Amino acid sequence: MRRQGITFKLFVMTVIFFLCFYGMVILGQLLFFDGFYQHQKEGRVEKHLKGFGASYISEQWTGSRLSQELVRFMLRNKTQLAIVKLDGKMNSDDPYHMKLRMKDGRELVVSLSMFMSEYGDALRAADIKEEDSLTLEGELFEEDSSSTQDLIYPVSITAGGRTIGMHEEGMTRLSGTVTEIVLPDLKLWNPRQGILLEALEEWFPLTSEQKANLEQLEMQKQEWSAPWSGIRNSVIILPVRQAGGEVELLFTVTSLQDVKDSNEALRWFFLYLGLGGLMLILILSLFFSKMVTRPLIKLNNIAKRMVSLDFTGDNSIRQKDELGSLSNSMFTLSVSLDSALRELREANRQLVEEMEHKRRMEIMQRDFFANASHELKTPLSIIKGFAEGLEDGVSAGKQDHYIKVIIEEADKMEFLVKDMLDLARLESGTIKLQKSSFMLSELTEKVADKLIHLLDGKGLKVVVIPVNEPPVYADSNWIEQVVLNFMTNAIRHADEGSTVTVRIDGQGQACVFSIHNQGEPVPEDQLQQIWERFYRAEPSRSRLTGGTGLGLSIAKRILDMHGCRYAVKNIGNGVCFSVYFEG
Repeated sequence: MRRQGITFKLFVMTVIFFLCFYGMVILGQLLFFDGFYQHQKEGRVEKHLKGFGASYISEQWTGSRLSQELVRFMLRNKTQLAIVKLDGKMNSDDPYHMKLRMKDGRELVVSLSMFMSEYGDALRAADIKEEDSLTLEGELFEEDSSSTQDLIYPVSITAGGRTIGMHEEGMTRLSGTVTEIVLPDLKLWNPRQGILLEALEEWFPLTSEQKANLEQLEMQKQEWSAPWSGIRNSVIILPVRQAGGEVELLFTVTSLQDVKDSNEALRWFFLYLGLGGLMLILILSLFFSKMVTRPLIKLNNIAKRMVSLDFTGDNSIRQKDELGSLSNSMFTLSVSLDSALRELREANRQLVEEMEHKRRMEIMQRDFFANASHELKTPLSIIKGFAEGLEDGVSAGKQDHYIKVIIEEADKMEFLVKDMLDLARLESGTIKLQKSSFMLSELTEKVADKLIHLLDGKGLKVVVIPVNEPPVYADSNWIEQVVLNFMTNAIRHADEGSTVTVRIDGQGQACVFSIHNQGEPVPEDQLQQIWERFYRAEPSRSRLTGGTGLGLSIAKRILDMHGCRYAVKNIGNGVCFSVYFEG
């Protein structure tokens, strides 16, 4: 039986789905959306504008009440509104304004809509309140002598010594006390308030025909584009007649291209549009998911696991089409890749270990020769000098001294080479620890007996204080080397006639070994350096006190091999080394 190809299935289903769905969407947008959107928006504004006009006439809003209602209308309808006379003169204050009381008793209205567009954040930060004193610069529009109010459009406002805005030549400068201030909410401020003033300038003066229609209280509605931006707006003018017979105009400018304003209309539009295609989409989606989506998701999951180098999946798609064939191929590929990857990982692991071991050995070898040449240079020079003196025939009284010095320097070189070889063995990682249980106090006393001559030479005593001591599990030979190095270091730097104290404090199955001498403390900034190879606490690195400079470095390596924690610190008039042995 001839199988249907996935290409044919995808083509047929995709064409039907997208032709039906997107055909409806595009056709609806092209033929109906613009008219629907504009009609819905203008209808809502007209309805609310008529309600506003009726309340304005019946309740005779003036002053601050009128400003509040203007702001409420603009925020509710996302539009701009002004009340003007037939000659275009505004009959209402700017909804966002301040009122100042001048020294001569006159009242000054400060329009803030344009000023807020540029300096809104700074004006809010100034936190101007009623009874604050202000100084303004701006363009002043004086009313007739019978009026007690003048209007100013500010370019700068000075409050509390801080100036907001820019100074311009030719502007009027006035001062007064704030009696009223109305600012928009930060979240609701709309810089389009300036577009309203621009629309008023373009519409007025009215033509004779427009004026006649408005005097007959006929609503005027027209589409208008701002010349500087090209944004489409709907201008709606609703005439109302005051009780005295005077006609006033409610002038609104509503954006037709603002995305936020269009969200509500879009939701309704696509709701109506989607109802017709809902059943078709559900049916097509059901077939589409069963025939194509489900196996594609499985293949995608298999591919993701393979990208993550996980080849444990099975061949779960058994179809007689391209998807089934692709699944079989991916399963075979995953098995082959899994086998190859395992072999490659093992080979890489071995290669990395070999390369790392080789690198460590090269570094150790290089450091060994560098340190050996540096440290052996001084004793060899001394031996050479004294040997040349013997060769030149020094006096008989000095020959014994020369021979003694040569033997001492040879002994030092022997100790140095031994320590360097021990350190190289420890750093190579080839040493296998032979662990057993033993008592640290017994080991310490054994080491002290070996150093009796060094102790007697400086008149020192060693005191071992075990407290609840448990046995430790470690390599006794290497731990003996650690104790020997610590004690030798303590003796070397102890004051003559003092005491070297060794404490072994049990803490359950664990214990803390500490050795403390009485002598010159180590500078705090050098405490962490004493573990370095060839480090000596004396600033001049003098060799007079003896030692190879490797003892503490060897002790550190041995303790690291055992996984022990260790530390050094100055205590009173000496230095204390501590080692923590786990139970």
